[in-house]
Amino acid sequence: MKNILWFKELDRNSLAEAGGKGANLGEMLRNGFPIPNGFVTTSGAYFKHLEANDIKEPITKLLENLDVNDHEALVEASDKIKKMILEGNMPTDIRDDIVQAYKELNEMVGREVYVAVRSSATAEDLPTASFAGQQSTFLNIHGEENLLRAIKECWASLFEPRAIFYRTENKFEHMKVGLSSVVQMMVQSEKAGVTFTVDPLYNDPDILSIEAAYGLGEVVVSGQITPDTYRVDKNSMKIIDKSVVEQPWMIIKMDGENQKVEIKEEARGKQKLSDLEIKDLARICKKIEEHYNFPQDIEYAFERGNLYVVQSRPITTLKGMEKGEEKEGEEERKDVSEAKVLVKGLGASPGIGMGKVRLVETAKETSKMEKGDILVTEMTTPDFVPAMKKAAAIVTDTGGMTSHAAIVSRELGVPCIVGSQDATTVLKDGMEVSVDGSHGLVYEGLVSAPEAAAKRAEEGMARAPEAPITGTKIYVNLADVDQAEKVAQLPCDGVGLLRAEFMIAEIGSHPRKMIEEGRQEEFIEKLAGDLRKFAAAFFPRPVVYRATDFKTNEYRNLEGGEKYEPEEANPMMGFRGAARYLSEPEVFKMELQALKKVREEFHLPNLWLMVPFVRRIGELRAIKEALHEVGIYRTRDFKLWIMVEVPSTVFLIDQFCEEGIDGISVGTNDLTQLILGIDRDNATMAKGFDERNEAVLRALKQVISTCKKYGVTTSLCGQAPSVYPEFAERLVEYGTTSMSVNPDAIERTRRIVSSAEKKIVLHKLSRLTEGLADSTKQVKLEDE
Repeated sequence: MKNILWFKELDRNSLAEAGGKGANLGEMLRNGFPIPNGFVTTSGAYFKHLEANDIKEPITKLLENLDVNDHEALVEASDKIKKMILEGNMPTDIRDDIVQAYKELNEMVGREVYVAVRSSATAEDLPTASFAGQQSTFLNIHGEENLLRAIKECWASLFEPRAIFYRTENKFEHMKVGLSSVVQMMVQSEKAGVTFTVDPLYNDPDILSIEAAYGLGEVVVSGQITPDTYRVDKNSMKIIDKSVVEQPWMIIKMDGENQKVEIKEEARGKQKLSDLEIKDLARICKKIEEHYNFPQDIEYAFERGNLYVVQSRPITTLKGMEKGEEKEGEEERKDVSEAKVLVKGLGASPGIGMGKVRLVETAKETSKMEKGDILVTEMTTPDFVPAMKKAAAIVTDTGGMTSHAAIVSRELGVPCIVGSQDATTVLKDGMEVSVDGSHGLVYEGLVSAPEAAAKRAEEGMARAPEAPITGTKIYVNLADVDQAEKVAQLPCDGVGLLRAEFMIAEIGSHPRKMIEEGRQEEFIEKLAGDLRKFAAAFFPRPVVYRATDFKTNEYRNLEGGEKYEPEEANPMMGFRGAARYLSEPEVFKMELQALKKVREEFHLPNLWLMVPFVRRIGELRAIKEALHEVGIYRTRDFKLWIMVEVPSTVFLIDQFCEEGIDGISVGTNDLTQLILGIDRDNATMAKGFDERNEAVLRALKQVISTCKKYGVTTSLCGQAPSVYPEFAERLVEYGTTSMSVNPDAIERTRRIVSSAEKKIVLHKLSRLTEGLADSTKQVKLEDE
């Protein structure tokens, strides 16, 4: 057996060499799933290390007559075995192969990379046993010596007390279980978590459960925080429900180390994954499940907008939810409807558990647990497993549906509640309680099982209603071409804002550099190719392309940008939008030629143009002339819009309409900051930035009412309508033609707008009825 195998050399049949984790990573990489690259040290290398240091026999003797329920004896044996492995000399050939593989990994990316080193036992990740958290994981390992040390630590972790206990209880022979170390390029995730492709509480195969948190995903797996939970219907890919939880801190890499950092106050309570990210992740996870033909427990991470699957393993906790046998003393139990609820949390493992509370602060105190106690702790780790096996139920302050406590309790069949926030302070040692793991409730005293459990479960599985039809068109904001086909399936009326910047950035070079190098056709072809994908995906619905609105500091980031872009003190109000087109007509002309190519050569007339950051009438006039020069004219099929983002455009909106436009879209972010004089990126002034300010609302009313007089369509691109129902109501009241929102807000905005439209209709009917009644009275008086 080789000492090293790359992921590309592994598949699902490589269990003996690479363990469950390594085999699964190789299988997924070979089948096109987004897996960070890496290699494994084989189980053969691990056994070779034991043999080279003559420690197999001493380890066997230490474990021969060990009582794993004697905690002190278990820890003593573990410490002796780990010391032998760590102090042993790694065979030279293994050391050389690891160093060479790490160098090759560095060469692939052109720098010395950070890696994650994970343990992959040859008996783990099987459909019947998860070995959850039994061996160690080391993150952000950097440098050859640190990597070699981490691999030895992984080997030694095969004999952690929890791992010895688990193998003994599950009747695995210690010396027949090998260990492979997975060395994988580190994903520095902005957000991460775990997905179960079958709902872990109700065992529903049609429901997929996602947990998410900011930073590295270990905080979700370990249960250190309570994550967001999203449930998705696997058939329709609709989001059924969400539980968004405030997250005060996260773990990220800083100065080469994992560090716990505070999260900004305004971000703590926000939804961690957007609706679009939830659905994209759900689709990938569904495909992985279909590939393995077995429900999967999948760890994922998002880095710079890219989704990576870090590992996938079979779910080992899909057991029937049988009702527990009635215990003696039933006559002394309270009816659940009369019982006082002491604690609420996430129901993580179904069933009812009753007994006395046992508060356990650390794994060292697990010896306090008696069989039938209720284990109450902040969070569990693998060292808690012996105590968890004794528990009638488990309650934790932190953690989510995929935390250690949740997974192990489901595997053990023990009722469990996680993420209660306050169980360790509310519940007192020795208190008699009943734990309803199905619904996340802890009752005072001993209670009878709730009769309405099935009904409440059914209500919890209710599907989200269909999005209503509205008179106001609901458009979508888009930028990423890879999302076009997916978003086109959502209930939107078209694209109200197609941003150019992502597409231009993908081309890579500054447009003026490409012109200087004679690469105009390359620019036009690439831009037209992306525009075509958007227009085709939404045809015949309109796609309103907003021409480039790069600010100078953003354009400088493109290849060659420093040569052409000035340094501005305030790029937000600098050389951007329409003014740039007049100064650099050759760049704007390339955009127009790409747009024309899509409309004429690919016969997609639903692609329109919107001009950003228009300040003066003369700019609009010059832009129309540029359109005519390339043969584009306003027709029934081609509409020209402008953005209303500057106060001057608000004041002169009648003149813009007279000059000749087909539509406008209000950019509420820029308009609000320019009206209020508040930089929206300034944290000190952030609280004052509000689109609902009366000055902004008056500007909107003036623009919409003026455009209506001229027959010019009106839209608005921003999140305010989906966040503030009263804002949407105002827009509908003013008579806006449409609103354009991000993909995750389409259905929510439709419901808000539908409600606003109904209120207005009812109000008008009420006024009409009152008017008719007044007219009837007047006629009657005249008759009299």
